[in-house]
Amino acid sequence: MNKTERIHSLDALRAIMMMLGIVLHSAETYNVGSSSIWPKDPNDTDLFFNYLTSIIHIFRMPIFFIIAGFFGAMLYYERGPLLMIRNRVSRIVLPFVVFLIVLNPIIILAIQYTTNSFDVTLSALSTELQLIPSITYHLWFLYYLILLTFITFLLADLFKRLPSLSRKIAQSFRWLLKRRFFNIILFSIIIFIMLVWMWDLWAPTPVDFVVDFKVLTFYLFFYLFGWLLFKSKDLLTSFMHNDWLFALLGFTIYTAKFIFRDYIDDVLYGALNAVVVWFFVFGITGLFIRYASKNSARMRYISDSSYWVYLIHLPLTLFIPGIIVDWPITVSLKFLVVATSTTFICFATYHYMVRGSFIGKFLNGRKYSIKNKLSSENQTV
Repeated sequence: MNKTERIHSLDALRAIMMMLGIVLHSAETYNVGSSSIWPKDPNDTDLFFNYLTSIIHIFRMPIFFIIAGFFGAMLYYERGPLLMIRNRVSRIVLPFVVFLIVLNPIIILAIQYTTNSFDVTLSALSTELQLIPSITYHLWFLYYLILLTFITFLLADLFKRLPSLSRKIAQSFRWLLKRRFFNIILFSIIIFIMLVWMWDLWAPTPVDFVVDFKVLTFYLFFYLFGWLLFKSKDLLTSFMHNDWLFALLGFTIYTAKFIFRDYIDDVLYGALNAVVVWFFVFGITGLFIRYASKNSARMRYISDSSYWVYLIHLPLTLFIPGIIVDWPITVSLKFLVVATSTTFICFATYHYMVRGSFIGKFLNGRKYSIKNKLSSENQTV
């Protein structure tokens, strides 16, 4: 198989999905309602931040796993199974282990500081300082990605022994991909059935080390979608068909659903979630393919930095709210202070401490000159 040229649109999409973690976790502090695992500002909350976190949550992880599946397949088919495993160990397994151990006491200290500043208690999360992590925090994505990579590797090896069946699956997927409204209906039904199986409105965030098999299966579907998409990568441009329409439909339906939540029963709510996620998947992906397919030095730099930003942003979004709790500013300004401060610190540390150091090589496979803002290799997270 010929080596695939760098797909700038998917690199950009992956980077922005990572960056949205800053927005998501900066908003968590200012949600309306109590939380047993995240400290809430006792003086300032707003329902808008419930909307912001929930709408990001509905599409961010599904798109993440689709892109991970796509690039996982690229590694498997273009570099071979052995090199794929080596790459996944160096890019996912080792960063997961190292950063979970390093970040664990920092996150605990950040939670301790902010809960003391807020004068609140988290009933479902221990804030005792411990060296061995008890949960995976935001790195649950890497934890489940490791599991999904292993599962898919075994499946790929199995289907190599069943070439006729493998071809039929790939052909069926291509057929579906060309029939956008039909595949949205079909995929939505599958996701809805999974939600009923989980008996939940959406997949929960599984931060425990004990694997949630239902959530794993849920995200396996998106990962396999990305894997099969790689085998039909010539159809990526078809995502631009109705991209604006699908993105707007996802936004409109989700917003209406959020506003009228009290008038919608749980079954319909879950069904709408199952439809909305696919409108967002096809719409947002299509928009990135339409507008981010050209090489951009700035976007490449953001893409290179996104892994570091994803790894270290969480303790900052926990710590900074405790510093500004008594500032005489609105809740919206507090959110902006947390988000912008976290972004600045993440990029500054990446630029001056990571990009040209052994940490950058550890995360991205190579280190760059600080002056060189244009990288030349794929990031394969």
